[in-house]
Amino acid sequence: MRLRRSPRRRAPETIVALIDVVFFLLVFFMLVGRLDATAPFEVTPPLATVGTDLPAGGVTVSVSETGALALDGRPVSRAALLAALRPRADAADGPPLVRINAHAAVALRVLLPLVTALEGIGMTTVVLVVTPNAA
Repeated sequence: MRLRRSPRRRAPETIVALIDVVFFLLVFFMLVGRLDATAPFEVTPPLATVGTDLPAGGVTVSVSETGALALDGRPVSRAALLAALRPRADAADGPPLVRINAHAAVALRVLLPLVTALEGIGMTTVVLVVTPNAA
């Protein structure tokens, strides 16, 4: 009497290696990527008791404690900043939002002329980045 052998079953494919690769990519992009342009100098925004969340998009102008400027993370002079933003003010879909990320110790005599100059070249929406007060 001959017994019939049962067919060999293939080992199930494991996806552990795939999960490891996906996890590695996730960690890699979390470390390498950035959500927003960071200033080439330290900026501590002022505290505010009122305000709303910032809208997405636009450009970021950073102002250091000494008054140094940066556009989307690259140091620039005031003239270069205005020259770089002037063509964007005439965009077909309207001028972009300009976020001013100024250090809390920046004097208004530095900040207000900058806002006036930005509005003068056609940037109609200029917002100041602040830190919400925890109290």
